[in-house]
Amino acid sequence: MGFAVNRGRRSRLARALWAAIVAAGLLRGSLARAQPGAPPAQSETAPGSKALMARGVQAYDARNDSVALGVFRQAAAIGDVDAMMYLGVMYGTGRGVGVDYAAAMGWFRRAADAGNSQAMCNIGLLHLQGLGQPKSYSAAMSWFQKAASSGNTEAMFNVGVLYRDGLGVPLNHTEAMRWFRRAAGEGDNTAANAIGVLYQQGLGVSVDYAESMSWYRRAAEAGNDTAMYNIGVLWEGGLGVAQDRDQAIAWYRKAAAAGNEPAKAALKSLGVKD
Repeated sequence: MGFAVNRGRRSRLARALWAAIVAAGLLRGSLARAQPGAPPAQSETAPGSKALMARGVQAYDARNDSVALGVFRQAAAIGDVDAMMYLGVMYGTGRGVGVDYAAAMGWFRRAADAGNSQAMCNIGLLHLQGLGQPKSYSAAMSWFQKAASSGNTEAMFNVGVLYRDGLGVPLNHTEAMRWFRRAAGEGDNTAANAIGVLYQQGLGVSVDYAESMSWYRRAAEAGNDTAMYNIGVLWEGGLGVAQDRDQAIAWYRKAAAAGNEPAKAALKSLGVKD
């Protein structure tokens, strides 16, 4: 789980994950966790800032961070919300400036005050991991729910995870399923994978491998490598399907090609090169 400037396609910015968050592994993993998804696009450009933002993004993409930082500050000064989001990510990841979570929080709060739901979600992440302030699951939940109410599917998924894992709230797999279904209904493939996990493990529902496979396939078709790995697990274990080593290997290879480490380990354990 990491910060994004836009709630858009799985872009360079949606991949700007904070190392601390990735290392914590809260929303990652081979089965019980899932890769973070990318929510729908949202762009908020202030009048007169279009040219500035074009320059800033070009510099950011070229990793000319000092220039990007200066341009985004100019754009943010005239109210460009996307510029505020870029600045929050840059301070949070140390792009062109030392890592400063307090500054990141400040920029995300300005964007959130302007109604940016991804900023709300990012603030929740800061509270979730205790970056720049004491860790607070209740504050994280509050911000995730606020973002979710504005349609942010990443936040919907995160609310589901907090309920699934009992973080700051009583563990409730039924409520987790409800939130995952909301996110999946909006096209979030990470949530679709998470639903598959609940069916596979019988959490809040009866074990149903057919349902699990169906949700994994839905997520895999959208490019989710964790779901690809999970499909391989079902084939290898003969869970809801006739055990098929070749099918398992095929799916592990797909996941491994997308960078999935558990899939690479699975192939190795089967004596197969990825």
